[in-house]
Amino acid sequence: MMNNKLVAYFSASGVTAKVASMLAEVIEAEIYEIKPKVPYTDTDLNWMDKNSRSSLEMNDPNSRPAIQGKVDHMKNYDVVFVGFPIWWYVAPTIINTFLETYDWKGKIVIPFATSGGSGMGSTNDKLRPSCKGAKLMPGRLLNGAISIKEIKEWAESILSDSSK
Repeated sequence: MMNNKLVAYFSASGVTAKVASMLAEVIEAEIYEIKPKVPYTDTDLNWMDKNSRSSLEMNDPNSRPAIQGKVDHMKNYDVVFVGFPIWWYVAPTIINTFLETYDWKGKIVIPFATSGGSGMGSTNDKLRPSCKGAKLMPGRLLNGAISIKEIKEWAESILSDSSK
């Protein structure tokens, strides 16, 4: 596998964090948590409330929630796996904030997600403009029931495909 890999993830409830940790371990990558400048509360995440913070963000295509911190030495990474929960059939807009923070020219970006019921939807279409210059690979759901073996097989396969 390629060296200089990073697993960057946003996790609202801890589910994506667990998967990101397993992925980073099996591919021997650095790991980085994408943290919102203002943490999300349970009320913020209530998708049934049209006025909740997450609902308002996801209904505004220009929403870019502020994040705290930056990845040190992003230029040193060739491959960046970006993980997140699926919100409204796409990545949360905080992922666009993260992607728009860096220069992706010549890098490989590989999305992965967790979801309570929906698929990846149009995630890559919504992420592509935010990571200009990157080779954006197809994303995959890596839900909690997936095994370490399955994660490793997927990672090896997508890394092999990305080098073609």
